[in-house]
Amino acid sequence: MGMNTLMSTDFNFPGQKSVYKGKVREVYTLENDVLVMVATDRLSAFDVVMPKGIPFKGQILNQIATKMMEATTDIVPNWLMATPDPNVAVGKACEPFKVEMVIRGYMSGHAAREYKAGKRLLCGVPMPEGMKENDKFPEPIITPATKAEKGDHDEDISKEDILRRNIVSKEDYEVLEKYTRALFQRGTEIAAERGLILVDTKYEFGKTKEGEIVLIDEIHTPDSSRYFYADGYQKRQEKGEPQKQLSKEFVRQWLISNGFQGLEGQSVPEMSDDYIESVSNRYIELYENITGEQFEKSDISNLQERILTNVTAYLAK
Repeated sequence: MGMNTLMSTDFNFPGQKSVYKGKVREVYTLENDVLVMVATDRLSAFDVVMPKGIPFKGQILNQIATKMMEATTDIVPNWLMATPDPNVAVGKACEPFKVEMVIRGYMSGHAAREYKAGKRLLCGVPMPEGMKENDKFPEPIITPATKAEKGDHDEDISKEDILRRNIVSKEDYEVLEKYTRALFQRGTEIAAERGLILVDTKYEFGKTKEGEIVLIDEIHTPDSSRYFYADGYQKRQEKGEPQKQLSKEFVRQWLISNGFQGLEGQSVPEMSDDYIESVSNRYIELYENITGEQFEKSDISNLQERILTNVTAYLAK
């Protein structure tokens, strides 16, 4: 197959000051506090970037995030100014808050693992007795995470610790909480219209130069969120069966079954072209399920040139 993927970029846009390369995105800072965020086709799991890219993944994540940002502007202001290219978002530079606002409507993933280990407090929030994995919480719970000083791992933290350590001021934190609940409510409604359940997700916020708190990064994408299919959810819960989910969990499961969990001494299993194509198709399925629209593949014959042309034309306006 050997399809074209965007594995890394090295642009020099007009007015460029610096570039930051994350696990799957590259962020170019230009003058006048403008950021150009390029979503690559890199795939990360267990904090490790896979050697091969996934065709159209960057476009898919960028377009889902853009649509979700546009669908929430009435409740929360965001950083986004334009999307001049399928893989690119341009927006206002902000000072990011050092916490990720994780919100969970259901006991899945990390919360379920902690619960199984006998814990009933997660980030200072009590979890009721007698729950099973993937049960719905009586009310969504906010379980913040903070970026560890060393390495990429996020660490659980309670609201009390955030305020005590002055990571975020009380006044700002209350705004973050309010926005997180409102966004999750809207995301839940959008998902329900598509026959999906928004299980849990995370939001990141920043502050503009003018002191306004805005939503940044990506929202409601399969990389930042977990979705279940609503159809059959109840039956599966009653029978104690695993839920059918839409997230990149399927990649993690494949890696685990091939002996890789990002631990020392383990090497990433070989991903065949067929497997890569199947992952790409799963991402397209995610896109169509989450947005309710058909995915239109962009021209990937020369990704770098396409992005440079589109972004440069936008900046020249």
